[in-house]
Amino acid sequence: MHGNRGKTSLKLKRRNEDPMREFDRLPAELRAWLASAVLPWRPRSVRRAFDRALAETGDQSLALSKLTALQIRLLARDAAAVWGPEHPQADVMFWSNDRKIG
Repeated sequence: MHGNRGKTSLKLKRRNEDPMREFDRLPAELRAWLASAVLPWRPRSVRRAFDRALAETGDQSLALSKLTALQIRLLARDAAAVWGPEHPQADVMFWSNDRKIG
């Protein structure tokens, strides 16, 4: 059974953590981003990706932009795997500050 994930090629892992407790520990900006995310991110995964992006950029808003770009790339990969390479979202590129990301 897929639960509420629908059809996806993204990995499913069973966890023993309390995702709501982990969500509550996130900074407010990251909780807001995660609440509007399209993918079913785990709080620990999004925190790790955010920390990595923040270390690279040194700026929270740029780090959140990198998370959005990462999510777009993951959606494009999933669209290609689930619906095939001809799907309109299968080859999405994201532009940020005149640089192609994805």
